[in-house]
Amino acid sequence: MDAVKRTPKVPLWLLALFTFAGTLAIHIFVPALPFAAISLSASNASVQLTISVYIAGLAIGQLIYGPVSDRFGRRPTLMVGLTLYTVAGFAAALAPDIDSLVCARFLQALGGCAGVVLGRAIVRDTAATHEAARRLALMNLVVIIGPGLAPIVGSALALTFGWRSVLYALCALGVVNLIFTWRLLPETGTTAAAANSSVSVLARNYWQLLKSPAFLGYAIGGGCSTSAIYAFIATAPFIFVHQLNRPAHEVGIYLAILASGGWFGYMLVWRLSHRVGLRALLVAGNGLCVLGAFVLLGLAASQHLSVVLVMLSMCVFSVGAGVASPAALTEAISVNQRVTGSASGLYGFTQMAVGALCAVLASLGDDPALTTAIVLASAGVVAQLSFWIASANG
Repeated sequence: MDAVKRTPKVPLWLLALFTFAGTLAIHIFVPALPFAAISLSASNASVQLTISVYIAGLAIGQLIYGPVSDRFGRRPTLMVGLTLYTVAGFAAALAPDIDSLVCARFLQALGGCAGVVLGRAIVRDTAATHEAARRLALMNLVVIIGPGLAPIVGSALALTFGWRSVLYALCALGVVNLIFTWRLLPETGTTAAAANSSVSVLARNYWQLLKSPAFLGYAIGGGCSTSAIYAFIATAPFIFVHQLNRPAHEVGIYLAILASGGWFGYMLVWRLSHRVGLRALLVAGNGLCVLGAFVLLGLAASQHLSVVLVMLSMCVFSVGAGVASPAALTEAISVNQRVTGSASGLYGFTQMAVGALCAVLASLGDDPALTTAIVLASAGVVAQLSFWIASANG
């Protein structure tokens, strides 16, 4: 009882805000891409790198912040990350050219990942197992809300105050989070966590997972089925504005609608997971991703693109990703339950790394819609093969 009383109390809204800030910077900046390209005299492919490198930064941070915070404490590690997020955001807002902007966005992502990783860690530190699951589910709900609201806010800021205002807003959010961390967040780390954070232990855990065909199958397949959608997110402004001749302010609305598909997918998993096996849901969810991707590929190849048809195909893809995401994560971290923490970090890294790769590949070529469709279709096929390998070895 005494140990329970001494457990630090951390408000969930605070942890949700930390988590939200890290992922917000992806989606809120997407509507500003065409404006940034014009202002900096940059190509579409170059400006899309500001999204790709941000996702890559989130991937790398997944492997860093957990063990560092185990060793040095959650609070100081989070403050360092938020400081980097804020300073890099300010540098991005002042960037004189596209190369400076890309570099600043990468550093901003490395800082922002602290909130994403440590928000989850602090929940586990301060709640019993059943309560932690409920609180983590609520935090994930906030993360899903972000992609829906962020593009609309980003469109409004970019159109009203210019594209740099989006980056100034992120910088201001970093300052707010720093103040909240300093004033409201107690230290929640434990000495036991520090004892298990040695480099040798982490390396051994990661090596065990990398030798497992089942884990690799679920991790790579999960990344391809859920994070490949970043290819479309990064190219959406150019598809809708340049190819479909829609006004820039509509891009945020289309991306918000797309995010609702992920919501629906999560709802399906919540309702069906106790009646349908996770592996069946995984294959079915990725099947929807493949269907949506090949429909988009057919539309782009035959030059029959329209806003309605593009959105319908991508909403099917988004629903499939929403179904596959929790199923893939659950299967991946269940492969070896002795290294669940390492599996979660490595899975997160793989997921974001695949997303970054898909976003980069989608920036190649002169036809954004066609290139994006090829990337999405290829990712869907790779995911299905990966899940088959994982199931055969699980």
